[in-house]
Amino acid sequence: MYFFLLNLTLLDLGCISTTLSKAMANSLWDTRAISYTGCLAQVFLFLFLFSAEYSLLTIMAYDRYIAICKPLHYGSLLGSRACAQMAAAAWGTAFFNAVLHTANTFSLPLCQGNSLDQFFCEIPQILKLSCSDAYLREVGLLTFISFLGFGCFVFILSSYVQIFRAVLRMPSEQGRHKAFSTCLPHLAVVSLFVSTGIFAYMNPSSISSPPLNLMVAVLYSVLPPVLNPFIYNMRNQELKNSIWKLLTGCLSVTTDCFPFSADDSPCMS
Repeated sequence: MYFFLLNLTLLDLGCISTTLSKAMANSLWDTRAISYTGCLAQVFLFLFLFSAEYSLLTIMAYDRYIAICKPLHYGSLLGSRACAQMAAAAWGTAFFNAVLHTANTFSLPLCQGNSLDQFFCEIPQILKLSCSDAYLREVGLLTFISFLGFGCFVFILSSYVQIFRAVLRMPSEQGRHKAFSTCLPHLAVVSLFVSTGIFAYMNPSSISSPPLNLMVAVLYSVLPPVLNPFIYNMRNQELKNSIWKLLTGCLSVTTDCFPFSADDSPCMS
């Protein structure tokens, strides 16, 4: 679980850096411009990181399913090598997906200007600038990826149905509490990730407006990566205890290595 959480943390840091860094720089320099190469890189990184995160959340649902429903087989089914291979598969498929969509999107001719109604580059906004029927090819790819994402969502739901059945059959209340404490943070992250994405891309065009589109974009591109660490850390008492021991250990080492008294304190003349 901690190995997958490490991967999730790296992805969240990347997601925040991809969208917010350029927006903050533009705000400081009072501009809204981005180069063609910068827009291409932003689209690629955004697709790559978010696709990898969704794949990783699906793998984590399988990890929780094996840990709770088949605990005796956990070591053989999800050893360190298997976990590394699944994480590599998540990163690899996300990379391939990002390359495919980025190359297909930026091969389209754009004739509707060069202004995006968004604070970062995203494919739906770029497709609005296309004047060629070739954009239907990218729409078809997005539809296919959406079906794959829906399949992952169904897999996560079915895994948690089995998990909750197994948890409710546990005779020990402490065991049920421990199982829920490890599953609920992941379920909350998945719900936040999926709900914000659905709200962003399924809202009716009749109520669409630039301020609403901006708010929705912030909702699904910034909110999940920011809240994910808080969701996990608030429920993970063992992690909080480890961090506290690390901090107290560092403080004790610093005090032992650099003792000083009031007489030794530096002064300024």
